[in-house]
Amino acid sequence: MSHSIRGKTAIVGMGVAGVGEAPGYSAIELLGLSVHAALADAGLKLGDIDAVFAATSSHAFASMSVTEYLGLKPKYFDSTNVGGSSFEMHLLQASLALEAGLCDVALICYGSNQRTAGGRLVSMSEPQWHETPYAPRHPITAYALATSRHMHQFGTTRDMLADVAVSARQWANLNPDAFARGPLTRDDVLSKRMVSDPLTAGDCCLVTDGAAACILVRADRARDFPQKPVYFLGAAGANWHRSIQAMPDLTVTAASESGPRAFEMAGLTRGEVDLVMLYDAFTINTILFLEDLGFCPKGEGGRFVQDGRIAPGGELAVNTNGGGLSCVHPGMYGMFLIAEGVAQIRGEAGERQLKTADVALLHGNGGTLSSQVTAFLGSEAVL
Repeated sequence: MSHSIRGKTAIVGMGVAGVGEAPGYSAIELLGLSVHAALADAGLKLGDIDAVFAATSSHAFASMSVTEYLGLKPKYFDSTNVGGSSFEMHLLQASLALEAGLCDVALICYGSNQRTAGGRLVSMSEPQWHETPYAPRHPITAYALATSRHMHQFGTTRDMLADVAVSARQWANLNPDAFARGPLTRDDVLSKRMVSDPLTAGDCCLVTDGAAACILVRADRARDFPQKPVYFLGAAGANWHRSIQAMPDLTVTAASESGPRAFEMAGLTRGEVDLVMLYDAFTINTILFLEDLGFCPKGEGGRFVQDGRIAPGGELAVNTNGGGLSCVHPGMYGMFLIAEGVAQIRGEAGERQLKTADVALLHGNGGTLSSQVTAFLGSEAVL
């Protein structure tokens, strides 16, 4: 049974800016450029925005910083920051606020210049006292730990992990906006520098600049805008831990809880999903989330991704923009899951466009496999 909020709001504007490298711009400047792009896409002005939802890796009070920089006067604002999944949660929060009549035009946005500003991950994450004595490398040590456990418990291999990266690159090669393009083989991934055993540099997401923003309104206004509306169908979050040492089972994420609730809210089954956008900060993420969201049995994710199953032309379209592994990853990737979902549902994805793209699953991940948020977007055909 679908939820009453299903299909009651829609994205009518989408904008991205500075994907890859954007020298000379601050994080908030890139964010501002993406907001202006989203407004132009929707045919709206800055003054039309009356709600701001923002999280960044460089602003403690993101919605206030965005409000001040853009000269806005929102009557509703939210800076929920649960890591990279924040923006999927913002889709739910913005939709609830719109449906309650607390605002009329909601902005969700993010921006980072971490590649040109320093070339490494920018994070406000505080050290975890029970991990610090072991000098972990944040956040890859945690993901390597989960990877090692999955390999031990289920026989997952480095070859299987590498196949995730190869599939992502094949999608990126169809996307002119992807930062990393060109040939990539399993051997290329395996032979790259080992960063945190068993993960090589090829198993790790990019470090890029980038910003993205979207504009939501109530569905009763959605057809009044220039672009094809992309409807919010549902979302759910789950959070079981903060530090990786507190994760109940290193092979099971809270996506196993957020996924079923999001499917129920959206009134959908897995067979109705055309596009699966997963937060692939590391290759193990894709395997874990495919399992926990029910696309394959627990422990079978490594075998599931082999033989091109999630590559172009495969059985399941996963991360069609190239993902965080090959397209863009400016510290927090969740907004770019939304951007690709919108592009595919609108039919604007160019060479990588799916033949049928009416339902997109977006799954965000925050922290060290900590916050998990699953959201659904859809075309008018599925309302």
